[in-house]
Amino acid sequence: MENKLQFGSYPAEYDPVKHGPYDPARYYGKPDTAFLDLKLKEIPSWFTRRQKSPRALVGLFSRAFWRWQHKYVQPKRTGIAPFFQVVVASMFAFYAMNYKKIRHHKNYKYH
Repeated sequence: MENKLQFGSYPAEYDPVKHGPYDPARYYGKPDTAFLDLKLKEIPSWFTRRQKSPRALVGLFSRAFWRWQHKYVQPKRTGIAPFFQVVVASMFAFYAMNYKKIRHHKNYKYH
């Protein structure tokens, strides 16, 4: 019986002979036109070709995370950029989480 979730396995489109070593930051599916290269009338058909499933969304976030890791965190001479990126992202996240408490402290002018 085949495991339908396949958690922790390679994507079905990955072929080690064709693609070589596995790269978690790469999409191994059929290549499509990049979003920024689309004309306005092609956008609806482009969205219909997308996979709309939780697994596809998790794969998207995983590839984005690994691209960020390869670019900012894992180089030999990494700078301070990933630290500040995490700090700023945390600031936005905690602001959004605490917005209901913070919004009552606005200063209003009554005139």
